[in-house]
Amino acid sequence: MKLLFVMSLLLSSASFAAVDAQALLVASDAIRNPDKSFGLNSTLIEYRKGKESDRNTLAIYSRPDNGRFRNLIRFVAPIRDAGKLLLKDGNDLWFYDPASKASVRISPQQRLLGQAANGDVLTVNLALDYRAVLSGEEEIQDGERKKRACYKLTLKAVSPDVTYHGIELWIDSSSKQPVKSLFYTESGRLLKTAYFRHYQTLLGAERPSETVIIDGLDPTWVTVIKNSDYAWRDVPESWLQRDYLPRFKPE
Repeated sequence: MKLLFVMSLLLSSASFAAVDAQALLVASDAIRNPDKSFGLNSTLIEYRKGKESDRNTLAIYSRPDNGRFRNLIRFVAPIRDAGKLLLKDGNDLWFYDPASKASVRISPQQRLLGQAANGDVLTVNLALDYRAVLSGEEEIQDGERKKRACYKLTLKAVSPDVTYHGIELWIDSSSKQPVKSLFYTESGRLLKTAYFRHYQTLLGAERPSETVIIDGLDPTWVTVIKNSDYAWRDVPESWLQRDYLPRFKPE
């Protein structure tokens, strides 16, 4: 019996050691992100102590570029923000306000609504910006209160231009679906917790249609990102140029 127990531990350790953390992160990215140009609508809803306090709606256009994505984000609602734009071109993030007709460089860490930062609505392949280490295997409760057997990854940023310095990410061990993330500052302070939920068939794959973000200090401060209207679409090169922003008109 003791021999069988030892053999079981050895097999389990060997199986764990064989898991490629970076490959897991790549697989998780592929579930979150289509591999061709696409568009979608995203509604961000902020809740304080269970009551809605604010919301906005964005139209997002994404185009792959050597493994990364270039993004144009158009503010749709509320009316006070309609027509404002965010452009991600390489590591540069620009905000354009049609009222002033000026575009200014901003940070992906800057808050967009509630607990959602600018970087949270951009299409991003984490495997290009972070190095993953396998930290363990855990059974956790997902965003729909179901138990999921997961691999836990610890991600460290390889560039200062990313939204978060460090991330802990739980990935379903069978489906490779992202389940939960913790986001940290450079000093190690917890900023927020995110759950990826409501998986649906979107552009040929099962992808999360909602992200629930919970403040790291105040769990009653919650932001829900609801994605809808996914569609393959051409995203013209001209849309992704800073100089073009004043002339941009949605089709």
